[in-house]
Amino acid sequence: QVQLVESGGGSVQAGGSLRLSCIVSGYSYSRSCMGWFRQAPGKEREGITIFYSGSGSAAYVDSVQGRFTVSQDKSKNTLYLQMNSLKPEDTSMYYCASDPSESWACRGRHWYARSYNFWGQGTQVTVSS
Repeated sequence: QVQLVESGGGSVQAGGSLRLSCIVSGYSYSRSCMGWFRQAPGKEREGITIFYSGSGSAAYVDSVQGRFTVSQDKSKNTLYLQMNSLKPEDTSMYYCASDPSESWACRGRHWYARSYNFWGQGTQVTVSS
């Protein structure tokens, strides 16, 4: 079965960096749309980046543009989220998500959590000021 396992979260001071990993198993990862989401307590789950594994193309929301970078290592079936210049408002639980049914590109709908069938368990990121 499809499984996503995140790791790499932790506590850092503002301005610091973290790299999250998402290991994907259970299906051919090479062509699918992947998303990174975050959810703070009492808030909705927010899509912060969508990434098409076939081409390596990515899009970011304005709040993380220029600070966060998504990448992949296909040989390891792993997706990464490099987070630099972290701010206290980045504090959240971070999730990766997969839509294996989409094998050509990410679509506008992939900014929304309901478009994904599979989710990891999440990893907590806490940024102190």
